[in-house]
Amino acid sequence: MDNFPGNLFVVAAPSGAGKSSLVKALMELDAKVRPSVSHTTRQPRGQEKHGREYFFVSLPEFDQMVESNAFLEWANVHGQRYGTSRKAIEDRIAQGADVILEIDFQGAIQVKKLFANAVLIFILPPSWEELKSRLHNRGEDAPDIIDLRLQNAADEMAQAKEFDYVIINELFETALFDLKAIVHAQRLKYLAQRRARADIFQALNIT
Repeated sequence: MDNFPGNLFVVAAPSGAGKSSLVKALMELDAKVRPSVSHTTRQPRGQEKHGREYFFVSLPEFDQMVESNAFLEWANVHGQRYGTSRKAIEDRIAQGADVILEIDFQGAIQVKKLFANAVLIFILPPSWEELKSRLHNRGEDAPDIIDLRLQNAADEMAQAKEFDYVIINELFETALFDLKAIVHAQRLKYLAQRRARADIFQALNIT
């Protein structure tokens, strides 16, 4: 995967930190960044649709995909399983697209081991109080699920040191600017440019 022309961005965060909103806004501004649709055993929330936000599958279906090595990464998160299709990622990056993954920190670290050029980005909330407020205000989870997410948040945020970049989502517009800056900077790195514009490097005899 290291020689594919596209870039792979991996975004992780504790629930409520705002990663989904940031990634959605980034894709609205940058048509070259495409999402990866993960598989999950959890039930749809709100207006989520199968094949758009997630592929919603049964536990036996998920286990079969694990056994067939279909996932680039997978993890248990808040009592449910989530996985990223290996083939879907490889196909998109091979075509030159920049793919962005929204996954848990366990999956992000797995991806980095398999794809050294992956760019890992962690989103932090500005405070515990703000994180709690966001989880309660979004009205998507039952109180016991919110408590579980908050219990897991401390362990999740402790893994930020394993990531390449950290964005503190205090002011959304600023956090979005930071995310855009990371994406553009990655595209301009020497190795990324050499992969994406191999024809120019070859014509200029740059190896």
